[in-house]
Amino acid sequence: MANHKSAKTRIVRNNKRSMINGARRSRVRTFVKKVDALIASNEKEAAAAALKVAESEMMRAAQKGVFKKNMASRTISRLSQKIKAL
Repeated sequence: MANHKSAKTRIVRNNKRSMINGARRSRVRTFVKKVDALIASNEKEAAAAALKVAESEMMRAAQKGVFKKNMASRTISRLSQKIKAL
């Protein structure tokens, strides 16, 4: 257990950040799953609109440090390729 005040503060802050980052990660995954579901059901226009929303969420998460920027870009690229193939 932490003995210094700064270490105790760090533990509290780390737990809070962990909760926020977990919520962000979950939110992004939900948006990506929506796009995947629309791609599977061959709805090109709806999937493109959902991708636009998912893209902004992913890039915001990447900017906040939840995901790496290349991972977000790669995921968006793969989803857009699938939509173009419809």
